Amino acid sequence: GEADGAAMAEGEGLVSVDYEVSGKVQGVFFRKYTQGEAKRLGLVGWVQNTSHGTVQGQVQGPTARVRELQEWLRKTGSPQSRISRAEFRNEKTIPVLEHKDFQILK
Repeated sequence: GEADGAAMAEGEGLVSVDYEVSGKVQGVFFRKYTQGEAKRLGLVGWVQNTSHGTVQGQVQGPTARVRELQEWLRKTGSPQSRISRAEFRNEKTIPVLEHKDFQILK
């Protein structure tokens, strides 16, 4: 019945999560690759370098796709990067996407 349909939609709901990646992640095109991967997955958000040598940002989109990017941020990154840790926080479900695309912020 209709209840089933609602449950299905809920499973593919939108989530927003903040991330911070530590390691050798600045000056190795990490932001550019993150943007490319996010766009490939159809996600929106942003990425930027921090003053303390990490890369941080926010990603939003369908839960399953966000999980894929989280996995990518943990293990892959850009070819020259060395990721020591990826942290995720402030995960929440959102009714609509709050960004138009995935941007590299200065």
